[in-house]
Amino acid sequence: PKTGTALDLPIATCVLVAAGVINVERLSKYVLLGELSLDGRLREIPGALPVAQMARRMALTGLILPRACAAQAAAVQGLDVLGADDLRQVVSFLNGADTLKPHAFDESQNDAQNAASCVEDFAELVGLESARRAAEIAAAGGHNLLMSGPPGAGKTLLARRLPGILPRLSRDEALEVTGIHSVAGLLPPGAGIQWRRPFRAPHHTTSASGLVGGGRLPRPGEVTLAHRGVLFMDEFPEFARHALEALRQPLEDKEVTVVRAQQSMRFPASFMLIAAMNPCPCGYAATDESRCECSTEAIHRYRSRISGPLIDRMDLQVDITPVSWERLQTTEASEATGVVAARVRAAREVQLGRFMREIWSTNAEVPPGAISRTCAIDAAGRVLLRKMDTGKLSARSYHRVLKVARTIADLAEEPRILSEHLLEAYTFRFG
Repeated sequence: PKTGTALDLPIATCVLVAAGVINVERLSKYVLLGELSLDGRLREIPGALPVAQMARRMALTGLILPRACAAQAAAVQGLDVLGADDLRQVVSFLNGADTLKPHAFDESQNDAQNAASCVEDFAELVGLESARRAAEIAAAGGHNLLMSGPPGAGKTLLARRLPGILPRLSRDEALEVTGIHSVAGLLPPGAGIQWRRPFRAPHHTTSASGLVGGGRLPRPGEVTLAHRGVLFMDEFPEFARHALEALRQPLEDKEVTVVRAQQSMRFPASFMLIAAMNPCPCGYAATDESRCECSTEAIHRYRSRISGPLIDRMDLQVDITPVSWERLQTTEASEATGVVAARVRAAREVQLGRFMREIWSTNAEVPPGAISRTCAIDAAGRVLLRKMDTGKLSARSYHRVLKVARTIADLAEEPRILSEHLLEAYTFRFG
């Protein structure tokens, strides 16, 4: 859109060209953007990385922009990214002076900055074996996870540690994620490429447009800001019903289309949905009936805020019970984040090899048409599913059970889906 302070520098440059101050010959090879302060200094603007990618596709020589934006734009290969401090430097460069140098992309520095921000460890989660296992499976295959349990059981603790076991973004994914956050203006000053997967945790008062995107000039919502990462929705039933229902399309299609009278925009939305909820309004129905004051009708009304079609899109569902005081005092160490992350990374690499010629990269993304060849089960597995099915399995549920079983097999380094993998996948879906 032709709006925003990023147009200050190109407008000022055009005025100077018209006044005969700048030679237009060199100017035609570069894209310019930046906000100008009243004293001529250049200020940081959002969206530098997508503009750099556009300049590369246009086969231009380079990009001139504020120095604070150069770190992220320099990640685009084959393009001279020139960071300038003020308008005077830009004018001198365009008139032939050697005042600006291409910014060198330092991948190791960006990697170190992102690694340093991961401080929460899985080893701190004591007595949550079933929930930890579900989180590991979800991370390994990119699956959605719904956790139910009373307040203080550890749902939020587990969710916030999930990004630590996810593999680092690939270069293409990192450019995609950084571009989204750059456009949204969410990158800290001077930030480079973001290698860690995003983690978004919107409050339950967030509107439908805040979740999926919208506005007069459409902007990305939380599902897009969580692209290639995790969208954590705590107090899941407390979100507005129409906001929750708006999640159904991006969960299925991995993208969001926002239509307005003036334009239509498509935003990527391939994310893991991690949701947490209480078993009832007060939270204690499943663990302490004497403490729970909710009526049967109130519990039914609370749980019915989440529709069946939305529940059907949750690959794994796990009930979390409070950890006893005695267990919390144990000195037995749980597996650390690095140990779990290694298994998840190995499972993801298996999937990358399997889907090398496909447009998807994780088991959760496999479309229905490819289920039969990527998640095939033998005769024993079909007999087991037939015995377990009591009318609960819709076509979507059946496919999701198979995809979760495929992920469990990948974690076990087993090329085939065995009966025990199917049984665990079915149990995590229906209990």
